[in-house]
Amino acid sequence: MKSYKPTSPGIRGTVVVDYSKLSKEAPFKPLLKKLKDRAGRNNDGRITTRHQGGGNKKMYRSVDFREPFLNVPAKVETIEYDPYRTTFIARVVYKNGARSYILAPEGMKVGDSFIVAEKAELKPGNRMRLKNIPVGYQVHNVEIQPGKGGALARSAGSYATILAQEDGHTHLQMPSKEVRKISWESFASLGQLSNPEHNLITIGKAGRSRWLGIRPTVRGTAMNPVDHPYGGGEGRQPRGTRKPKTLWGKVTGGRKTRKKHKWSNKLIVKRRK
Repeated sequence: MKSYKPTSPGIRGTVVVDYSKLSKEAPFKPLLKKLKDRAGRNNDGRITTRHQGGGNKKMYRSVDFREPFLNVPAKVETIEYDPYRTTFIARVVYKNGARSYILAPEGMKVGDSFIVAEKAELKPGNRMRLKNIPVGYQVHNVEIQPGKGGALARSAGSYATILAQEDGHTHLQMPSKEVRKISWESFASLGQLSNPEHNLITIGKAGRSRWLGIRPTVRGTAMNPVDHPYGGGEGRQPRGTRKPKTLWGKVTGGRKTRKKHKWSNKLIVKRRK
């Protein structure tokens, strides 16, 4: 992590990730594209996620979450920053000449090699089927359904732990400590993801939030009664409602929101605490 001398109030508490270890090369242009900035709006133009908009311009890196080439060795060319995700990404070149971006595990360096195969050496970066990974190993970028691409454990420093192998399923302990069954035909990459210190970042000033595309949030208790269930009153008031609520009066705490008959309920061995 990198901190600064307190030359101004905003910089005084700022703590950021140290990017000096990353490659100095520019991103690979054929794998870049511009995404439309929707600023929290849906296809009708209505705001569905509040407090989004503005922010610095950024290009999307086309990261490969699937298995494009089985049994083809690949070599790491660069380790790069990705503005759309918290973990670092690696630009790799396969033996057949193709290039792609992958999520970089912790400890991966330029020049390292890895392979995607049914069964491979047990080292960080290698990708294989869950049934071929021993109990106790950490994995990331795990497929929920075989062939659909990795969907679980994809953020900075995250990993899932293999607890058991039985009856065509692998028991995985998720980052949330929930234990669930995943088909052991699904692919997963070995190791913990890079940038595990991401949670130590201190934004430092309001302007840096705006660079990230995050707009200001007004507290409900500071609003008028017409605008929020917490609004109004002379001076500071307690919440006034038994359970915490959203702007529209929906309960946000103390109520289960998972569907009772969701298809994946039978795959959950142990719920998160």
